[in-house]
Amino acid sequence: MLKLNNKPLSYDRAFTHADIQYPANWLRLSSLEERNALGITEVADAPSYDQRFYWGVDNPKDHTQLVEQWVSQVKQTAGSLLAQTDWYVIRMSDSAKPVPTSVQLERSEIRRFSDEKEAAIEATTTTEELAAYVTSAAFTLWEEVEEEEAEVAVEEPVTLFEEPDDTLIFSGNASGAQILTDTSIKDTISL
Repeated sequence: MLKLNNKPLSYDRAFTHADIQYPANWLRLSSLEERNALGITEVADAPSYDQRFYWGVDNPKDHTQLVEQWVSQVKQTAGSLLAQTDWYVIRMSDSAKPVPTSVQLERSEIRRFSDEKEAAIEATTTTEELAAYVTSAAFTLWEEVEEEEAEVAVEEPVTLFEEPDDTLIFSGNASGAQILTDTSIKDTISL
């Protein structure tokens, strides 16, 4: 952090010193010698910490509560990923139309990744270990489902009713109607 007369300076912000207005880009464009000539000093930034895991520097949050929170987060993420294909499962229970193999594989992989992540979270013994795992690539990436070359069964279309041999089309209103058949014979029915 840069300071001038014990006041912090921010990059890309104009500042005034000795009745001179310096433009917003001056700190970026100036050399170290130019900054030192004005009395600008560089001070080490205050130590930082991840607020998801620590109350302050070297002040970790309760590990047990964090484990519960992160396991819950993993379950929620898995649930939202599974929700995208839940309609296949509902359709299967309603109409006995099978869930495609690729969807079944994807759902299995989501559950497997979720189980692995939950187990890894629960295996941590300190907040520091938990923070290291949760911020790692192993946790942050929900791997793509590797589609195995499986033969997907061709699904036969489901018909809810048999179509009649002759098609009848009704048109008209309450006082009269016409019947059109596939032979284009028009009959009028009076109601």
